Amino acid sequence: MPERNNVTCNAMLTGYVKCRRLSEAWSLFREMPKNVVSWTVMVTALCDEGRSEDAVELFDEMPERNVVSWNTLITGLIKNGDIEKAKQVFDAMPSRDIVSWNAMIKGYIENDGMEEARILFESMSEKNVVTWTSMVYGYCRYGDVDEAYRLFCEMPERNVVSWTAMISGFAWNEYYREALLLFLDMKKDLDAVSPNGETLISLAYACGGLGIGFRRLGEQLHAQVIFNGWESVDHDGRLAKSLVHMYTSSGLIGSAHYVLNESFDLQSCNIVINGYLRVGNLERAQTLFKNVESLHDKVSWTSMITGYLNAGDVSRAFELFHKLHDKDGVTWTAMISGLVQNEHFAEAASLLSDMVRDGLKPLNSTYSVLLSSAGATSNLDQGKHLHCVIAKTTGCYDPDLILQNSLVSMYAKCGAIDDAYEIFSEMVVKDTVSWNSMIMGLSHHGLADKALKLFKEMLDSGMTLNSVTFLALLSACSHSGLITKGLELFKSMKETYSIQPGIEHYISMIDLLGRAGKLKEAEEFISTMPFTPDHTVYGALLGLCGLNWRDSDAGGVAERAATRLLELDPVNGPGHVALCNVYAGLGRHEMEKEMRKEMGLKGVKKRPGCSWIMVNGRANVFLSGDKSDACEADHMTLPMFCGNNGNGMLEVEEENHLTLYHN
Repeated sequence: MPERNNVTCNAMLTGYVKCRRLSEAWSLFREMPKNVVSWTVMVTALCDEGRSEDAVELFDEMPERNVVSWNTLITGLIKNGDIEKAKQVFDAMPSRDIVSWNAMIKGYIENDGMEEARILFESMSEKNVVTWTSMVYGYCRYGDVDEAYRLFCEMPERNVVSWTAMISGFAWNEYYREALLLFLDMKKDLDAVSPNGETLISLAYACGGLGIGFRRLGEQLHAQVIFNGWESVDHDGRLAKSLVHMYTSSGLIGSAHYVLNESFDLQSCNIVINGYLRVGNLERAQTLFKNVESLHDKVSWTSMITGYLNAGDVSRAFELFHKLHDKDGVTWTAMISGLVQNEHFAEAASLLSDMVRDGLKPLNSTYSVLLSSAGATSNLDQGKHLHCVIAKTTGCYDPDLILQNSLVSMYAKCGAIDDAYEIFSEMVVKDTVSWNSMIMGLSHHGLADKALKLFKEMLDSGMTLNSVTFLALLSACSHSGLITKGLELFKSMKETYSIQPGIEHYISMIDLLGRAGKLKEAEEFISTMPFTPDHTVYGALLGLCGLNWRDSDAGGVAERAATRLLELDPVNGPGHVALCNVYAGLGRHEMEKEMRKEMGLKGVKKRPGCSWIMVNGRANVFLSGDKSDACEADHMTLPMFCGNNGNGMLEVEEENHLTLYHN
């Protein structure tokens, strides 16, 4: 081998460093003739190893330095998160070039120093396209898209990276239309230049963000990718992932599956599985899941468990849940949440104990779901127990807002309104949900005055109102007969607060009028709805007729409501029963018989209601007329009270009593 010189030794040294063979690099460095390049290579090696202090020490030993050496150290320190030390080195430089300035600007942006980056940028006498692009990227990263676009428009020159930075900034900040329009401008400005991988990824994300209404755009983008051979720039598979995301967001799950087959990736596979589940195609999700089942990827398994639970198949969900090894808190919470969703409240509470026994700390979302369960079943003991557990495991003053809101809601639903208000009052931070939960709780307990007073406090606090706020207020007015106030609030929704009333608000107003005995006004109010009333509207009106069956208008209103209800929902069990009762109440027994005959022909049955009580921590459910329980000794009979010789607005069975069986 010829005699070694600086050039050959530096080439070998660089090779060792790039291949991470650092011991050999150090051996060569100690023996070789060194120059500024040799020292700089070793400073780079130390920075790459995360040894910032050693890099600075070696830099200080250098017999000579050039601007590349200084820039190398600055870049290495920034890479290791030591922005303050990098600034000290930058300030100590005898001379700087554009690379030095750009390195510091980029460093500040990546270390939450956007203001410092701005100051440096404005102090620069000369800037290049990299400088401008870094600032555009930085402002987009911190959500200041307007400032980013202002700078972008001022740029003296742009390249594909600059355009991509702004397009990406629009897309990731959910300005999807602007991202796509800017791409069209880019094509005009850089007609001969192809977009890079990041451009295409951002465009796919923007198309997905626009949703189903813009699916054609996504398909056109994919066609352009294939036609122009842009798939070749997808070196890490991120473009394929973004196309999968785009298609699933647009509801084109089959197209997403096609992309997945062309470029398989576990993360993309999970996206497609969730896509199938979202559109209710459990069978296709199962087929795809079988391809990755053996990998025991928790995301895939949790998605399928959630899918089964959403479909009401609790047994299949449990089967998969028990098969999964090494379950994490998200999987446990998904299972518990699904059980609550399917009203398996006792099993959900039991699963929490299993989770703790398994050595896992419940997530705040786990507790939130179980508090919801306690509220749904009015199980105050369980709710208090959970509150104690939360206080012990997360601290009495846990800052988690969602958890605190769940506690307020649980206590309110369980009837402990004072406890709910105490927690609400002690909350340091409140959001709209906090206020709504408390107002709704007061409303459900008939405390309309307190609910309206709290609403005023909410307004004074500057908190944003939403449709739920008014739903709670209208409910409060309804339960307290405050017709004038209810009408005033309903009118203010749109006129004062620009909140469009939904069907649930109209139903609340119908309830408000009906409870006050104004059935005709309630019926007329339906005609003011800006959309076609559905069966829930007529069902609500029909129920109000039952409350006011002695009213002279009740019979006619009820008959019209029931008839309209059955036109919209021909097999509605409660509607048929209610209409039978209307005919009975009006003495039109022939019509009643015809209606019951029609029920038989249609196979319509009224689902029995149920009640439950908690005994020794167990939910004991009672169904009306249910004789399925073997334990028939645990039954009791209650008299059925009927008005006017059995012609009241109540369903009368053949026997004059209901038998309640312990289930």
